[in-house]
Amino acid sequence: MSSTMVTDETTFIDRRNTLGAVDGPGRERRQFANSYNELSPDAAELARAIDTYKLSHRRRFINFEEMLSIFKSLGYSR
Repeated sequence: MSSTMVTDETTFIDRRNTLGAVDGPGRERRQFANSYNELSPDAAELARAIDTYKLSHRRRFINFEEMLSIFKSLGYSR
């Protein structure tokens, strides 16, 4: 009884685009999009403060307590 081993001659093709890697390997992939152009100056300041908080605390989403602390750090008072 003879056994025949069939091998697949296809090779692995790496489809990742290395030519367009302008950001380098150290860039964090979850960068926030800069959509502050459409916002009023006050709203843009709030958006930057929230993004800064999220980056410094390594949080993708924040809760209401954290958002309130950001508001207060910007000078909000009731």
